[in-house]
Amino acid sequence: MKTALVTGAAGNLGQAVVNKFLSEGYHVVGLVSSRIVLPGHTEGNYERAAIDLTEADSAEHLVASVISTYGRIDTAVLAVGGFAMGGFADATAASLTDQYKLNFETAYNIARPVFLQMLQQGSGRIYLVGSRQGLDTRNGKGVVAYALAKSLLFRLAELMNAEAEGRDVVVSVIVPGTIDTPQNRESMPDADFNSWTKPETIAEIIWSHSTAGSVQETVIPV
Repeated sequence: MKTALVTGAAGNLGQAVVNKFLSEGYHVVGLVSSRIVLPGHTEGNYERAAIDLTEADSAEHLVASVISTYGRIDTAVLAVGGFAMGGFADATAASLTDQYKLNFETAYNIARPVFLQMLQQGSGRIYLVGSRQGLDTRNGKGVVAYALAKSLLFRLAELMNAEAEGRDVVVSVIVPGTIDTPQNRESMPDADFNSWTKPETIAEIIWSHSTAGSVQETVIPV
C-alpha cells in the first residue's frame, strides 16, 4: 500500500487531499499544527500527528518515523501556508520573516527530508502550494511579503528537480486561484463564487498528476 503525507491536514485543502488519497487506498499521514488542539490518533489507514513545521528537527524526526512505520513516502502534499495583505509600507523585516516562516519554512523543513527519502527509494512526488502572486510577482502589489515568500517555493521546486534529474522524483507547485472555502466566502461575500476552485477539485488534480507517470510539470495551474 502506498503512503501519502499531507501537511495542513486540518485546513480546507488539506482535508480534501487527505480524503482523496484515503479513498484511493493510501496510508495517509496528516500533519496539523501543534498549536491546534487536535490530539494525534490513528484510525484505519489515517494517522494524524501534531507538529510545529518551523522546527526542522521535528520535521526530520517525523519523516523518519513515517519511514520506520510505512517504509516509504510516495506522495507529499504540503498545504500549510497563509495570506497577508500589505504593500511596501507594511513590508517590515518582521512581516517578511513571518511570511517566510509560514509559507516557505514550513514547506522546506518537511520537503527536504521527504525529498532525500524519495531520492533514496527511487521515486516520489512532492506538491507545494504556490500562488499567482508568487508565480509572477508583478501580481503581488499590495501583498509584498506574501508574494516574496511564495515565490521561493517555485525556486525550491526548480532546484529539487535539477537535483533529481534522471530519477523518478518530481516536485511540482500547485497554483490555485481563489479557493472556495467558508473563510473566503465570508471575507468576500460579493464575489462570484462560481469562478472559484473547490478544494476537492484541487485534490483531484493533485491525485491525477501523482498517477500520471514520469512526465510531470513543475508548475500546475488550477
